Amino acid sequence: MSIGAGIALFVIGAILAFALNFDVEWINLDLIGYIFMGAGVLVFILGIILLARRRQTDTVTRTSVDPAAGEQVTRRSTSTRDDAV
Repeated sequence: MSIGAGIALFVIGAILAFALNFDVEWINLDLIGYIFMGAGVLVFILGIILLARRRQTDTVTRTSVDPAAGEQVTRRSTSTRDDAV
């Protein structure tokens, strides 16, 4: 969701900064557009960082001896860490 929100903020900022050709006396639309574009880039980068942190996995390998058969048994388990909420 944050990646899409970052893209949306950037697009809205670009429209305000570059596509609108009228002046409003009490607000600078170019400055508001640049602020939206900067916020969009920041939200986009944070979204990618959080997505990368969420996808980390841990692999655990355990080796033991089966008491009944006397054979070595190896078990592997993979779990995904979900640090970001």
